[in-house]
Amino acid sequence: MATVLDTIIAGVREDLAQRRAETPLTEIRRRAAEAPPALDALSALQGGRRDPSGVRIIAEVKRSSPSKGALAPITDPASLARSYQAGGASVVSVLTEPRRFNGSLEDLAAVRDAVDIPVLRKDFMVDEYQFHEARAYGADMVLLIVAALDDAQLRDFSALTRELGMHPLVEAHTEEEIERAAAAQAQIVGVNVRNLKTLEVDVAHYSAMARHLPEDVVRVAESGVDSASVVRDYAGQGADAVLVGEALVRHGDPETAVKDFRAASLAHGEES
Repeated sequence: MATVLDTIIAGVREDLAQRRAETPLTEIRRRAAEAPPALDALSALQGGRRDPSGVRIIAEVKRSSPSKGALAPITDPASLARSYQAGGASVVSVLTEPRRFNGSLEDLAAVRDAVDIPVLRKDFMVDEYQFHEARAYGADMVLLIVAALDDAQLRDFSALTRELGMHPLVEAHTEEEIERAAAAQAQIVGVNVRNLKTLEVDVAHYSAMARHLPEDVVRVAESGVDSASVVRDYAGQGADAVLVGEALVRHGDPETAVKDFRAASLAHGEES
């Protein structure tokens, strides 16, 4: 039986085939080569659990999700991204998958033009074309979902990402996937507490998986954030960065929300 992830990827491949027909790989490669150099996302995210300024926030431009449906209209992603940066976000994540997340590459380009911090293309990356495309539209990071890739793809796509000057955020959900991420020499590893095959969320899952993360990687806690207290808990479990989407786009004052999340991680530091 096909999982939710399988269904999403099937749609991603269909949409990709259409874009490739409109813009050949040779052309998207040219655009990527002509794009300004990528920003250093690794440095932007390093040291959050050891830094007195608190964990880093990866703030997401996210209109919809398969589990919750419509979240926020976001008519001006550039303005939202500027609010995130003003609040102290270290990276802005932009959903570019259109069918389930109502995102676009145009959103990515608009955000890249609006901020001077690294930008993550968050999508289901399954083909070489998408990596050149990400760079052409201004991405500094891309998401690699271990569950969606075999070992060869994970290794080759990680290498291609770095060749293009970007950094991969390698997302895992299980101990075995963390081991695969480490084998691919991942420097930034995210633990998604949402199971992408069932869409179930378990915030406690981060703590269970964090002990398996290599000490020298940047640790990112993903999903499940509905309040500042969850950010504080992730910080207490050793996260360097926390990726937040729904809680920010629904907040009403995203700049203040990012500030509150940073402050929550500092509160953990004071308690410890």
